[in-house]
Amino acid sequence: MSRAKDLRKNLFGGTTSNARQFGMIFTLVAIVVLFQILTDGLTLRSDNLIALFQQNSYILILAIGMLMVIVAGHIDLSVGSVAAFAGILVAKSMSDWSLPWPAAVAFGLLIGAAIGAWQGFWVAYVGVPAFIVTLAGMLLFRGGNQFIGNADTIPVPEGFRVIGAGFLPEVGPNTGYNNLTLLLGLAACAAVAWREVRARRTRREMAADPTPTWISILRLAVMVGAIVFASLRFASGRVGTSFPVSGIILVALVLAYSFYTRNTAGGRHIYAVGGNSRAAELSGVKLRRVNFLVMTNMSVLAALAGMIFVARSAASGPQDGNGWELDAIAAVFIGGAAVSGGIGTISGSIVGGLVMAVLNNGLQLLGVGTDRVQIIKGLVLLLAVALDVYNKRQGRFSVIGGLTRSLRRDTPTPAAPEAQRAPAVTKVPG
Repeated sequence: MSRAKDLRKNLFGGTTSNARQFGMIFTLVAIVVLFQILTDGLTLRSDNLIALFQQNSYILILAIGMLMVIVAGHIDLSVGSVAAFAGILVAKSMSDWSLPWPAAVAFGLLIGAAIGAWQGFWVAYVGVPAFIVTLAGMLLFRGGNQFIGNADTIPVPEGFRVIGAGFLPEVGPNTGYNNLTLLLGLAACAAVAWREVRARRTRREMAADPTPTWISILRLAVMVGAIVFASLRFASGRVGTSFPVSGIILVALVLAYSFYTRNTAGGRHIYAVGGNSRAAELSGVKLRRVNFLVMTNMSVLAALAGMIFVARSAASGPQDGNGWELDAIAAVFIGGAAVSGGIGTISGSIVGGLVMAVLNNGLQLLGVGTDRVQIIKGLVLLLAVALDVYNKRQGRFSVIGGLTRSLRRDTPTPAAPEAQRAPAVTKVPG
């Protein structure tokens, strides 16, 4: 096999778990480079990268929960309203009830769990489609936000603002950088290298075809290079800024949910339900429990996202959460999730969210008006997915198809008669 074929196989749809994301990562890099040129270097400035992460962390957190909802075959339209409702209650609890901010955070998560259980009950045990349940929830909790807050803004205390507007503190000797951010970057580099080595060792133990060494080195160099560059950018911001606390929360959630969806029975059940709910139920998967849990989890993450936004804004207001559900859904689909369910990854959704975030940020730096930004974002989303669908129908290389190819257990052989083809089986990532 030529080196070009090796590169395509292992970076797009290869058997290693992280290869599925390289297509969208390359797209993200291309967009960043484009805006870096068009904005005369403003895109990759430290202050802009820090602001971009802070401004979009709550959307990326929503994308984590939305990915699980969509993989299970549902959709949640209420996340923006749930975030706003939880945010206003948390702000009121601190301003009117003098609740300490850590207790207020726990209170907000309980609110999200209660709302998720309410919506999950209707979806899982009554059988009302999630689209209808969450559409009702969008109206219900948006009205609740405005009723409780009386359409006013409610400020939050300084301590609470740390989760949305805080940064890693300055510690250690004066190196000209934020030392904790540099240490975080080094830890990330070590984790990436360890994961690559472990993946190669696992393939040797299973007697599987090894990934060519030069591709492993290339992949590792790209990932480490990106991490080092980002770490230096975040660590070299103005004094008092560094990697955001909201980014730490996001990274922790990505790691936890990636492990859950890929390496636990509960995560595999979500993919099984989305791939074929009837077959999953016959295989012993508790269908109602899975649907209930994904809806509950989504509202908990929505409450967390709402609190982070309120903390960054220093107040809760009646317009919080407007349109968040659309941004989260767009991130998931751009990241490679299937509309019909059963396919998608946490990391892919994060990359999809970053694509939209960089696009939005770059257009703003160029002075493009909000109205035209929305038009461009909508067209980019539509054209990206439409082009991918067209390429798959024409038998050409498809980015989303490449991202998800290794999730499928088998592909129908073109020459096989229709009657002899076995039903498609969705493979759960593991």
